[in-house]
Parts: sequence; structure tokens; C-alpha cells
Amino acid sequence: MPSQQDVGYPAWITDLTIKLRDIEEKNRLLKERILLIGENLVKTKEEHSSDLTKLKIDVDNIKEEVEKIKHTLIRIVEQLESFARKSELAILEKQFQMFEPLKK
Repeated sequence: MPSQQDVGYPAWITDLTIKLRDIEEKNRLLKERILLIGENLVKTKEEHSSDLTKLKIDVDNIKEEVEKIKHTLIRIVEQLESFARKSELAILEKQFQMFEPLKK
């Protein structure tokens, strides 16, 4: 196949044609890279979205558990108020010993 110079085209047209092909090739490569980057971005966004959803569910579960623990502690504190203290038990023990003089 005859080259463009053989047909009689000036050298500057041949140079422009080569440069135009190079630019078109670079443009095609850039488009492919942009598409690949876009696909990766969408994939990464979906993964992060999925992870975020899982984390939100975990946080909600932890909040529920903390709330249950909080209510349990409140009930324990309320029940502790009705228990006898050590000093009160000591007084009761002394009174009990007073009513059992034979065991001394």
C-alpha cells in the first residue's frame, strides 16, 4: 500500500495526520481509564454503603443492649435500698444475742 507521501501529500499534512491519530488514541485510552475508574468508584461506593448499613445495625443493637443494662442497673440500685446494711445486721445480731443468754 503506498504511503501518503507517495500519493503526493505534503509532509506537514502527513505529520498532522500522525499527530491526530496519536491524539485520538490517547483520547480512547483516557476514555477507557475514566470508565474503569467510574466502575471502581461505583463498586467501592456499594461496598462502603453495605458496610455502613451493617455498622448502623450493629450500633442500634449496642444501643438496645446498653438500654437494657441501664434498666437492669436501675432495678438493682432500687432493690439495694431495701437490703439491710452491715451495721444494721450487727445491731440485730447483738439484740439476738441478748435474748439468748444461755448460749454464752
